[in-house]
Amino acid sequence: MQCPKCGSEARDVARFCPRCHTTLRFECPSCHHEQRQGGKCEKCCVDFLKYLSAMVAVKKAESDAIHDRVEQRSSLIRNVLLLPFDMGWSFVRSLRGNARKSTR
Repeated sequence: MQCPKCGSEARDVARFCPRCHTTLRFECPSCHHEQRQGGKCEKCCVDFLKYLSAMVAVKKAESDAIHDRVEQRSSLIRNVLLLPFDMGWSFVRSLRGNARKSTR
């Protein structure tokens, strides 16, 4: 097969052009079907860019939720450790703040 960008000869099983490194085979992120053109899958008609954008948004939401849980735990531990020094005021304030957040 010939590379569509530079015209050099490449093997049929090559994923990239050996000369200019352009992509010669695309894999669908949904069904893993391999094809010569990017953009939309020939088998399941999934748009590659939209699918990957949606997956990135889902992973970002998951990581934000994990980050919030870790932040709450570390805040609780910090307030418990400060308990003897500030007579529990920071702990009470954090509990009141969490109660306000849960009612919203």
